[in-house]
Amino acid sequence: MDHITFLVAVVVVTALAFDFTNGFHDTANAMATSIATGALKPRVAVLISGVLNVVGAFLSTEVAKTISGGIVNDSLVTPGMIFAGLVGAILWNLVTWLAGLPSSSSHALFGGLIGAVWVGAGSGAVNFDKVAEKVLIPAVASPVVAGVAALIATYLAYRITERARKEPVTKGFRLGQVASASLVSLAHGTNDAQKTMGVITLTLISAGALGPDAGPPVWVIGSAGLAIGLGTYLGGWRIIRTMGKGLTEIQSPQGFAAETASTAVILTSAHLGFALSTTQVASGSILGAGLGRRLAEVRWGIAGRMALAWLITLPSAALVGGLAASVVKHGGNTGTVIIALVAAALAAGIVVAARRNPVAAHNVNDHHEVTIRNPEPTHVGPVA
Repeated sequence: MDHITFLVAVVVVTALAFDFTNGFHDTANAMATSIATGALKPRVAVLISGVLNVVGAFLSTEVAKTISGGIVNDSLVTPGMIFAGLVGAILWNLVTWLAGLPSSSSHALFGGLIGAVWVGAGSGAVNFDKVAEKVLIPAVASPVVAGVAALIATYLAYRITERARKEPVTKGFRLGQVASASLVSLAHGTNDAQKTMGVITLTLISAGALGPDAGPPVWVIGSAGLAIGLGTYLGGWRIIRTMGKGLTEIQSPQGFAAETASTAVILTSAHLGFALSTTQVASGSILGAGLGRRLAEVRWGIAGRMALAWLITLPSAALVGGLAASVVKHGGNTGTVIIALVAAALAAGIVVAARRNPVAAHNVNDHHEVTIRNPEPTHVGPVA
């Protein structure tokens, strides 16, 4: 029983660490467009988003139940497998954060769990029909639906206000963005915080602390909400810059349309228990808003890099999760400690690398492209 207690404690801490990375990785989903248009100051934006993520965590538990009793067979899962899956998800979150790529924290989590459970308990322990129904189909459909909704909303916003003076229109939509961005944050907490709740609940079920099909206890809901809220407040500035300035130049009507579309899709999916990627929804909305404004520039190169990251997120996290699960399975507590130390070292290396080119509240709205300074010219002879 002692080794189970040790593993459960390690998994809970690791799950909350993932939740924290999920928070700062996904801050951009709610606040990138409001920061880009000037509707909210960067620090105010992340504070609002952090608080509302905590509130959103208490609104529903349908997504948590999908994870704890859906995509894998909870009777075959062990805390060690869950720990290994979380390691894969955390490392992928940090790598994509370093690159400034808004990849899916949700798919990183699902990939890590699937890879770890597959290695630890065999392919029969993964409910692939549920993975397709609750994860893969929403992954394809949600950004398209959000993008089309944002495109139509943006087109209508500009048509309705085309004869009005620009200054009051901009001011009005910026005020609207305060509300719409806040709703995205609330929806994000409702959807994404539940994923960590589901992981911790699955761990407690696998250790026998909760019965099969149990929902998350109140302490799990509260701790998951606080972890994602704190991560959100610290702000994933690198990804905020990509989504706010990298995909397209966002104006306030576009920002309002994108945020409203994202909120509608995320809340609907949370109600239905679909554990979709809020990153993909928000990115689809921003692209749709860019296409909905006449003469707006959409940077398809960056969009292509994001799409590639989406495609490889789940298998990449699954590969790392599977490797970690193999070490934990054969090494027991020693293997768990080894994986924890290796993961901590890699995470520290990524953070150090990020400090070489820092992005923070003061420069988050700078141009996304990296400029290289030319060396100072050397003049020979008199200058005319």
